[in-house]
Amino acid sequence: MFRILEKEALNPTVTRMSVEAPLIARKAKPGQFVILRAGENSERIPLTVAGCDQANRSVTVIFQVVGAGTMELNALNVGDCLHDFVGPLGRASELNGLKKVCVVGGGVGCAIALPLAQALHDQGSTVHSVVGFRNKDLVILEKEFAACSDKLVGMSDDGSWGEKGLVTAALESLIQAGETYDQVIAIGPLVRMKFVTAGTKKSNIPTVGSMNPIMIDGTGMCGGCRLTVGGETKFACVDGPDFDGFQVDFDEALHRGSMYRDFEAHAREAECNLFNQEVENDA
Repeated sequence: MFRILEKEALNPTVTRMSVEAPLIARKAKPGQFVILRAGENSERIPLTVAGCDQANRSVTVIFQVVGAGTMELNALNVGDCLHDFVGPLGRASELNGLKKVCVVGGGVGCAIALPLAQALHDQGSTVHSVVGFRNKDLVILEKEFAACSDKLVGMSDDGSWGEKGLVTAALESLIQAGETYDQVIAIGPLVRMKFVTAGTKKSNIPTVGSMNPIMIDGTGMCGGCRLTVGGETKFACVDGPDFDGFQVDFDEALHRGSMYRDFEAHAREAECNLFNQEVENDA
C-alpha cells in the first residue's frame, strides 16, 4: 500500500506528490529514482527521488503532466494508493570531495537538480545553481533553491523571471567572470545538457549529465534506456543515471528519445477523451 500523503500543484503542469514508502525512504540517496504505476494496468513511470522524509516514512516525487500515464497519476488524490512504487533504483550521485559545484537545471528537471544541490550544501560544498524556465508562470522550487545555494541565477526565455536568456549563457557568464568549479552537473532536456556540456568542454570543467531516457523495467534487462558513452553501450537505469557528459553521445540519445513521440501523443489524446467522457457521465 503506497498511500499518497501530500499532493501539491507547483505550476499548471507540474505536481509534487509525497508517497508513503518507508523502505525506500530509508535507503534512497540523491540521484536515484523510483518506478511507479498509478493503477494495475497503468504504464510504468520512472521518477527521480525529489526528497525523503524519515519521520513520515515518505518519498517525494515531482512530475510533469505530459502524457496518458502522468495524467492518470495526477488524477489520484491524498489518501489514494499507487499500485506499484519500486526503488531506489540506479546509482546515487557521486558528490563526495566536491568543494565547489554549479548545478544547472531547467523546467521540471529542477526536481532532479534540487536534491543534489541540497546534498552538496549539507556536506559543506559551495553551490551555485543556474535554473531556467520558459516564463515566470512555470517557475518551481525557487525558495528551495535559494535556501541551499550560495549563488542562485534564474533565467527565463522571455525575461519575465530572473534574467532573459538561456542557462547556457548564464553558465558561460559565470565562467568568464572567473568562477571555477570542481564539477558542473547538468540536468534537464537532452538538447540543453548537450549544449551545457559543449560549453564546459571548452574550459575543461568536468561535467556530469543526468540521463533520463526511455525506461521500462529499471533493471537493465529490457535495453530501452541504452546509451552510448565513450563508445560503449551503457544502461541508464543500472549504470547511471549520471554519466560523464563529455563521453555521452547526445545526438543518438536525442534521436532515440523522439522515437515514440507520435505514440505518446495518441495515448494522451485517448486519455483526454476518456476523462472528458467520464466528466460528461458524472454530470
